[in-house]
Amino acid sequence: MVSSAFAQSSEKAMSIETKAVEQKNDDEMKKAAASALSKGDYLWMENLHQSIANSVYQSAVWFDQFFLDENTEQSKPRTNARIRIGWEPKARDWSEIDTRFRIKVKLPHFKDKIDLILSDDDELDQSNLPLDSPKMHQEGNEESFAAAVRFTHKKDKNRLLESRIGISGGDIFVKARHKRRYTWDNTHSFRFEPSLYYFLDDGLGAKLLLEYDYQLNKHSQLRVNYSIRGSEAFSGIRWKHGFYQLTQLEQNSATILALKVEGERNGEKGFLIDNYTLSYRYRFNALKSWLFFEVEPFLEWSEQENYTTTPGIALRVEGFFYKG
Repeated sequence: MVSSAFAQSSEKAMSIETKAVEQKNDDEMKKAAASALSKGDYLWMENLHQSIANSVYQSAVWFDQFFLDENTEQSKPRTNARIRIGWEPKARDWSEIDTRFRIKVKLPHFKDKIDLILSDDDELDQSNLPLDSPKMHQEGNEESFAAAVRFTHKKDKNRLLESRIGISGGDIFVKARHKRRYTWDNTHSFRFEPSLYYFLDDGLGAKLLLEYDYQLNKHSQLRVNYSIRGSEAFSGIRWKHGFYQLTQLEQNSATILALKVEGERNGEKGFLIDNYTLSYRYRFNALKSWLFFEVEPFLEWSEQENYTTTPGIALRVEGFFYKG
């Protein structure tokens, strides 16, 4: 019909072309308006991100001023904050709310050797995965805030030696950690990570983490780890086994299939397995580059519930706030 219109009259053809251009402009205006509306919908998220990032950054600048020599221009610190909120309902308990935060400040006047770390745990549980943020067993201690100054003595691709001094749960502690990683054939990796720590109230403690990784292919990896820890604060030795398959689905999404078994040995009850957990975690990035979401259905068999099957699901939102 359009071709016949052009054949019948050039004037009518001009009219059709004009209407087509007007329609195209109208469509572009509608798309621009929709894009502006979409940006407006997420404007509060950007304001929130900038507000938290700036607040952490200004606090770092204030703290770094204490270590600045007179007549020396202050360099810019680097800050990195992570905040996570999760709801983890399960059978017989629908009220489980899990919140996590961690703030790391790189102080420029210490030549990248010292960090200030604020967190809601003291990071003694070293058996986590890259996408794993397990619940810490506070064992009756409601206060879990930790603040520490970290000294990095040696750091390269396969080795890390660091020490910390700080406060956790109202108790002053010092800690030393050594990490070594050995790789071969581009498919095998072994991690050896001992640590030693001392709390004024709880006394001396130690932990050892052993981990083996096998690269199935470019996007999938098998992982087995084992950790033990002991302390003068309690009798016995806590241990934990983990079996995982990590899969990178796309650039912004990944999954973890996990089986975790944990318990105690040489304690008041002798050898005890107090919890089994089978879970499947799906983590993805959406809406903003700094915003991540997690969905993790799981099954638990705990000694407290007489090893009754307890299903549940964890829903989490995690934001990363960085500046400098």
